[in-house]
Amino acid sequence: MRLRDILVHPSARGLNPDDPRTTLIRRRILMEKGFLRNLYEEWYRDLIASLPPIEGPVLEIGSGAGFLNNSLPGLITSDVFFLPHLSVVFDAGAVPFEDGSLRAVLMIDVLHHLPRPRRFFREAARCVRQGGVVVMIEPWVTPWSTFVYSRFHTEPFEPDAGHWEFPSAGPLTGANGALPWIVFHRDRSLFEATFPDWHVSGIDLGMPFSYILSGGMTMRALMPGFAFGFVRRLERLLGPWMDGLAMFAKIVLTRR
Repeated sequence: MRLRDILVHPSARGLNPDDPRTTLIRRRILMEKGFLRNLYEEWYRDLIASLPPIEGPVLEIGSGAGFLNNSLPGLITSDVFFLPHLSVVFDAGAVPFEDGSLRAVLMIDVLHHLPRPRRFFREAARCVRQGGVVVMIEPWVTPWSTFVYSRFHTEPFEPDAGHWEFPSAGPLTGANGALPWIVFHRDRSLFEATFPDWHVSGIDLGMPFSYILSGGMTMRALMPGFAFGFVRRLERLLGPWMDGLAMFAKIVLTRR
């Protein structure tokens, strides 16, 4: 029996990621796992701290299993399929908001699931007003993350992919976990030339071990919730080596 089969969370076994009921189960898992919930709360603080001091509504794309609206009153929550706790349902390639109407778009683990990311960047540039931002937390490519994602994660992780686009059989089954690194590191000059409305104003790398220890949405937690602060302090000590160790990046795009 493979290690992954041993460690899979009992509630997550055999789920279809494209079934909305799976997202509701993952939402319950997130709320029950203290270490993972603490991790998301830190991500939420980072997203909120990156909001610009301008007026306008804030949209979260891919709200799904999350609870960012608990920390950010007035947040517009959304996903690609209907869930009872969402504000609106749409595809990220066709954002149903008026030109220049949004202060910010926030996303966690969404970009690498978008099979046509160029459509999203164009739509976000249309909807986000000058000085507004897109802030995302996404997987990142390092030697350590490549080892972990390529061996222990179910989603494709292809840093050598020749294109940003990829085939998608359903709302969540298509992915390339290396896409954010491809767009904003390997192909950054192409991104800047193609989307001059966007300025890459920040890429912060981190969390080499926390997500693994949390078990994510599908695996058993390897650490109790009270250990989160200790683990994060140890990870911050490794800051100078994040180019080789980071598994995630916070990416901030500012609308020119």
